[in-house]
Amino acid sequence: MPSQEYTSPPVRAGRREWWGLAVLALPTVLIALDMSVLHLAVPQLSADLGPSGTQLLWIVDIYGFLIAGLLITMGTLGDRVGRRRLLLIGAVGFGAASVLAAYATSPTMLIVARGLLGVAGATLMPSTMSLLRNMFHDPGQRTVAISVWMAGFVLGGALGPAVGGVMLEYFWWGSVFLLGAPVMALLVITGPLLLPEYRAGRPGRLDLLSAVLLLVGVLPVIYGVKEYASHGVGALSSLALAAGLALCTAFVLRQRTLTAPLLDLRLFRSRTFAAALAVLSLSMFVMAGAQFFLAQFLQMVSGYGPMKAGLLLLPVSVTMVVGIMASPALARRVGPARLMAAGLALTAVGMLILSRLTEDSGLVPVIVGGAVMSLGLGPTPALGTGMVLATAPAEKAGEASAVQETAAELGTALGIALLGAAGTALYRAEVRGGLPAGTPAEAGAAAEDSIGSAVAAAEGLPTEGRDLLLDAVRAAFTDGVQVVFTAGAGVALGIALLTATLLRTVTPALEEGREAPAQAPRSG
Repeated sequence: MPSQEYTSPPVRAGRREWWGLAVLALPTVLIALDMSVLHLAVPQLSADLGPSGTQLLWIVDIYGFLIAGLLITMGTLGDRVGRRRLLLIGAVGFGAASVLAAYATSPTMLIVARGLLGVAGATLMPSTMSLLRNMFHDPGQRTVAISVWMAGFVLGGALGPAVGGVMLEYFWWGSVFLLGAPVMALLVITGPLLLPEYRAGRPGRLDLLSAVLLLVGVLPVIYGVKEYASHGVGALSSLALAAGLALCTAFVLRQRTLTAPLLDLRLFRSRTFAAALAVLSLSMFVMAGAQFFLAQFLQMVSGYGPMKAGLLLLPVSVTMVVGIMASPALARRVGPARLMAAGLALTAVGMLILSRLTEDSGLVPVIVGGAVMSLGLGPTPALGTGMVLATAPAEKAGEASAVQETAAELGTALGIALLGAAGTALYRAEVRGGLPAGTPAEAGAAAEDSIGSAVAAAEGLPTEGRDLLLDAVRAAFTDGVQVVFTAGAGVALGIALLTATLLRTVTPALEEGREAPAQAPRSG
């Protein structure tokens, strides 16, 4: 029987909480922007610092690796030491690491700075989301707040190419990192005034062995998946993936024996929690794979540069923001599960439009298909995240937020890896049988590796040979894109069915705030 705590009307947020939401949106915009601007700065920093190929990979990847590996640890740490305190500590660290990265004088120094940015970034993401759980108790207001938070993340990623391109046009490569310093300074100043502090009452001691197990388990999993995406199945990447999965299994088994685990596995007993996590992860799988191929199509087939391709994709990001922000009002009319399922079906329509792309399609089908796809995806992260937070008890909000973020990271990595691997396999199969007669062996080998290598190799060929080679690889890549988007449409429809089936009955209770006592785990 539900207790009075859950049946009485929840306290509604006031002006301070809404201003606090604006503060919490700052790091989300910055983290997303920081993930995208570095790719534009790579040519300039390579010329200045002269990193080796391995060092350059570490400069690019270590930030995301450490964020993914530390999210759960930092989310649980916030529940123990205070979510606002951890957020402010992370903000100071992020600002300082941003300055260190901006003025790095060697590849090693930049790798260390990027690693510190990843550690600090891992404290920011679950802290902001878990604070939302404590600031907005009313389910309707919480959904709006999460939508604003999500919109900030999407906008940050969309603005990255534009902002980074402008800064690199007028300043040195390190300027793109300096964006973090003033934003984090503002967060440190306003946070204590507008954000409440919250920590679990009796959290228990942080288990350091579990934290180490999780980090050394997640990192090789992410590495293996990324290597599959970039280079296909290989011995080293497969070994890393297997080792990471074994360590993650050991982590899970250890949590079952601890009285105060780093991750309370009882969270997953909630049907809503587990189903919403699955839907969120799969939707990120679809979105990441689609964006990966759209960006490549605009650059490698249509011939646009990175910054212009990013600007052309802005309408796609804007429509996702529209979908996110419209979700709370629409969900009250039709129900969250129905809205998410309908949105995912619309996503499938957008991907089917994209599956008809050809080398001569032009921009219209790219923008229209991408916009329809993104508009449909909008409700899922906004409403699904609300379900995850609502089913977790307040003292576990940091853990729940971190699990949700980790699931999104893994979904993104798997989307790029698996859909990328499928598209690459189709591309290579087409290229092997379709290279123009007389193509030099070196250029042919580059063409079979990837379309990026083919475009670079074609630059050194005579005009006729270059044009024939580019026509062949662009046709092969487009064929792969068509199949991948067709498969993506099928996955989106499958997620829509999963949403409508698993979240249909629990959503009304969740929206009224009544599910928690029946399904949420006890605090540890």
